[in-house]
Amino acid sequence: MPSPRKPAEQSGTPGKQRDAFFDNAKYLAIVLVAMGHSWEPLKADSRILEAVYTVVYAFHMPAFIVISGFFSRSFDMRPDRLKRLITGVAVPYVLFETAYPLFKRVIDHAPHQEISLLDPWYLTWFLCALFIWRLTTPIWKLVRHPLPLALALAMLASVSPNIGDDLDLQRVLQFLPYFVLGLCLKQEHFRLVRRRSVRIVAVPVFAAALAVGWWAVPRMNSAWFFHRDSAQELGAPWWCGPVMVLALFGCSLVLTACFFSWVPGRRMWFTSLGAGTLYGYLLHGFLVKAADYRGWFDHAWLHHPLGEILVTLLAGAVVTVLCTKPVQRMFRWAMEPRMEWAFKQDAAALARERRKAEQRPREKVSA
Repeated sequence: MPSPRKPAEQSGTPGKQRDAFFDNAKYLAIVLVAMGHSWEPLKADSRILEAVYTVVYAFHMPAFIVISGFFSRSFDMRPDRLKRLITGVAVPYVLFETAYPLFKRVIDHAPHQEISLLDPWYLTWFLCALFIWRLTTPIWKLVRHPLPLALALAMLASVSPNIGDDLDLQRVLQFLPYFVLGLCLKQEHFRLVRRRSVRIVAVPVFAAALAVGWWAVPRMNSAWFFHRDSAQELGAPWWCGPVMVLALFGCSLVLTACFFSWVPGRRMWFTSLGAGTLYGYLLHGFLVKAADYRGWFDHAWLHHPLGEILVTLLAGAVVTVLCTKPVQRMFRWAMEPRMEWAFKQDAAALARERRKAEQRPREKVSA
């Protein structure tokens, strides 16, 4: 999510220096997202790959959503922030919610594929969810116990099959606790999980998670990790919904903390790519879908360990390229359109600019 304008998922103070840790975390999380999508057509033939897929899905989106919540702490209904929400989240949602079905019509020869702004397509659910979450931020900052309330809503959603698919509200509600948790966190909480002791503990934790994932492959429906269905829709008793929401929340938090402990805090070669994660997220879906529509994943050699490793590396490389500055410049019109023509001028903002302009000459004179 690019500069020089504010990233779509951040609402910090303009001009504030970017924190390398968060950019590193976002880049690494988006690489895992792309790899996970590339594993979906292959994992049925490999229990080990499906175990890795399960573990990654337990924490990669929760980690991304926690960061999104953390950088939404200052969001309010100020006009300039609402404008950024519209141009950085709502407009890309409309554009890509239209583009993905059109892409399927052409590449998959599906002329009857419908276009619906109410039914998020593939990756666009996150933009829809982020828009809703951020609009509700003032409420979560107002209530006394925001996280327990968000968990209660998520548990209620998990037993409510009648919610339907409109705006992917199941995901909006079931992933909500991670966003609210991000709103409640402070910088020192991230520093706590980045201690050396946590990094050491993270090794056996991830090893145990992989072992449990391998054991759970034939015993558990991995759709639980998508948070897009109620318990009844997954063929489970209703009471499994709240239990799984709490269990997965606990597991995801542990794995997310372990993931954060391994994220470098200093500038790395990929740090600047953290500003372009929205580009990598939304654009890599076209390549994954094209490969699926064209049957590229059907080649038998890809369903063996070397083929799976190659696909994994290719997915990481592709999403890395899609986060780079040239790609950002090419698609900024869609991700961060400048739409001054669409908004009324904010009188308060204009007054602030006038005051700043008046103060500059005075500062020069006094200097």
